[in-house]
Amino acid sequence: METYKPIDCNFYDVLEANATKKRYIRIHYFSDIQEFLTIDAIIKDLYVKEKVEYMLLNTGDEIRLDRLISVDGQTLPGSGFSGISCDCD
Repeated sequence: METYKPIDCNFYDVLEANATKKRYIRIHYFSDIQEFLTIDAIIKDLYVKEKVEYMLLNTGDEIRLDRLISVDGQTLPGSGFSGISCDCD
């Protein structure tokens, strides 16, 4: 397992706000094998397991926070991606 890199604190606040709203949002992220994935889901929970932060979605998917690219149109600072868009609706 690769070393976890904590995400920007302000972006964590964005995740918490979206979890509180309980609405479907678009999430872009990399899988554990570096696949670029997009999912529309509700953030059900944010938690720490073995010193790694995760989000749990209503779909049952778990995403490591340091694999996020963007959430609800907001790009994770330091991800190396800015203004990412996808024509795959």
